[in-house]
Amino acid sequence: MAYFDAASAAPLHPVARQALLASLDEGWADPARLYREGRRARLLLDAAREAAAEAVGCRADELVFTPSGTRAVHSGVAGALAGRRRVGRHLIVSAVEHSSVLHAAEVHERADGGGSVTEVPVDRTGAVDPAAYAAALREDTALACLQSANHEVGTEQPVAEVAEACRTAGVPLLVDAAQSLGWGRIEGGWSLLTASAHKWGGPSGVGLLVVRKGTRYAPQGPGDERESGRAPGFENLPAIVAAAASLRAVRAEAAAEATRLRELTERIRSRVPGLVPDVEVVGDPSRRLPGIVTFSCLYVDGETLLHELDRAGFSVSSGSSCTSSTLTPSHVLRAMGVLSEGNVRVSLPPGATAEDVERFLEVLPGTVAAVREKLGAPTATDTVRTAGPDLVVDALGRRCPVPVIELAKVIGDVPVGGTVRVLSDDEAARLDIPAWCEMRGQEYLGEEPAERGTAHLVRRTS
Repeated sequence: MAYFDAASAAPLHPVARQALLASLDEGWADPARLYREGRRARLLLDAAREAAAEAVGCRADELVFTPSGTRAVHSGVAGALAGRRRVGRHLIVSAVEHSSVLHAAEVHERADGGGSVTEVPVDRTGAVDPAAYAAALREDTALACLQSANHEVGTEQPVAEVAEACRTAGVPLLVDAAQSLGWGRIEGGWSLLTASAHKWGGPSGVGLLVVRKGTRYAPQGPGDERESGRAPGFENLPAIVAAAASLRAVRAEAAAEATRLRELTERIRSRVPGLVPDVEVVGDPSRRLPGIVTFSCLYVDGETLLHELDRAGFSVSSGSSCTSSTLTPSHVLRAMGVLSEGNVRVSLPPGATAEDVERFLEVLPGTVAAVREKLGAPTATDTVRTAGPDLVVDALGRRCPVPVIELAKVIGDVPVGGTVRVLSDDEAARLDIPAWCEMRGQEYLGEEPAERGTAHLVRRTS
């Protein structure tokens, strides 16, 4: 089985396993106590903090350990907003932030006192424009948030440029570094940083929260004497030690491994469009994380595709609405305006082999073709029927990728200049029909209300 979902959780690094087992024997006592066992535990905790701070590039007393990366984000956002309450209640986020940031923004917006949120858009590669971030800054902006790199498509963000704009405006910037901290330090004048150990091969249940000196910060919730009052509760010392040890280990290997994984993901990016028809590779082609490559396949049910790839021996992820219990596309793909149906994210873990990648490229075309055949996707041999200049396709109650499949089947039935109205109540259609038009050279005229659902208008141009 080839595990290609390291962006969700990287396999436990051997150094993490060794440190975890060793600290179970040495680090079980309360590090706040003054007796021998407590002092031994405190030494382990202090050493882990020093190692993690060195990797981040901050002072040890600026870093605390939290029960998860999500907890670090929620605490960081809430504490920074509370610390700057006198400045204002305005928060800035990008449209492609991790859900933990967006959920924190929703809570802020619903809070008593009327917090406001500005969501900065991204381009089709998933990157923000630093000028747009700068334009969103206001006199009442209390905090800005920007991920260092995107978790779904791998695009790296211009953190240093955005941090400089925030510094000039006197606004702290919180950076979610979960996906990229294992590859290197986050450059720029950021004020707060969060990360999660399971993303770099540490154990789950350990997050990092860094608050640089001089940043106004007010911890929320009941007070606690542990972790500078910013992460209440007894520290999971064995997991913390393992997290710090594995971060140091992956950093030592990062340069060589990044070069190797970039070559493997570039192999996938360049060859998939030639192996599989009607595919859109998404994300920035160069400014991206080493191990992530994402593509979307027309006329494919994402959930079925993932199940078939799993049966073939590959564990991959997807942002397609067809794999979501909410039946809505990933907010990242939606913000980028790219195809969501049949979405596949391949995120290679350290140690992934060229042989596994080659086998994936061999299996993928037949797997996609089989899924398309089951769904009745259009083929080159489909008969073109003569119809009037306007045609209506009723896809109400049918989920992705069926509305797009039905559109593709009939577009050739209308003359050039004719229109097809696709009736759909599937949220994914709002993203995937325009994406299909761009891929196939047809004109998307927009949408209009219908008696049920929405009518998507497409004009045949070729």
